[in-house]
Amino acid sequence: MKLKINIIDTFTDVIFKGNSAAVIIIQDWLTDDLMQSIAIENNLSETAYVKKIGTQDFEIRWFSPITEIDFCGHATLASAFVLFSDNPDFSNITFFAEAVGKLSVTKKDNGYIQMSFPNQAPEPVTDIPSDLLKGLSIAPAEVLMNRQAYFVVYSSEKDVLSVVQYKEFLKKLTPYDVVVTAKSEEYDFVSRYFWPANGGDEDPATGSIHTGLAPYWSEKLGKTELNAFQASTRGGVLHCRVEGDRVYISGKAVQYLEGHITV
Repeated sequence: MKLKINIIDTFTDVIFKGNSAAVIIIQDWLTDDLMQSIAIENNLSETAYVKKIGTQDFEIRWFSPITEIDFCGHATLASAFVLFSDNPDFSNITFFAEAVGKLSVTKKDNGYIQMSFPNQAPEPVTDIPSDLLKGLSIAPAEVLMNRQAYFVVYSSEKDVLSVVQYKEFLKKLTPYDVVVTAKSEEYDFVSRYFWPANGGDEDPATGSIHTGLAPYWSEKLGKTELNAFQASTRGGVLHCRVEGDRVYISGKAVQYLEGHITV
């Protein structure tokens, strides 16, 4: 069986930056074991599988090299980029995912793709896990969490850029990942995302975690439109807008590879 595969760099407009995702559009779901094996072979942050269920409606599932993920922003952006490229008459598409429901995506005139996600604002943590404290080289100023991750807030951007993770401790926080964040001089806020329990070392650009970061910084900064930078080695730029129970995350994407795999 041959499957078409696209690899897209997201939250960037140049290749080799942002976060890469593989996109495979299928007519029928493959077995979970096969989808996981393909994701392991791809060895990217995420491999997205997209199944058409209507004219502009699609089901989507995401797999890291370690496990299936219940919500992934950058691979949703990559999937939308492929669908919009293949269907230039489309300006809106809708994805459906079991864990997060309906995800509406819009192609904007300025080259950005805007995704509508559930607001997943974090709540303060009073009992901070010892493994979280031992897993970071710099002590947090504040800790919060949502269904996806612990949010470690630092008092300076320098701390976010210089903090070192100790994976043997952060792994013990499974199923939760860890995001570190601070107010930024150039952007509204910066972050880094560590996910040794679910994906690997450090994620280059993470759309899903900004459904929690954007509401947090929106409240702190008193603004609903925010520009964010994920300060990984590759880096990623995300534009966020908070509106009630939705968070709109926009980014650009660029094609790196188009080909076929044989399974």
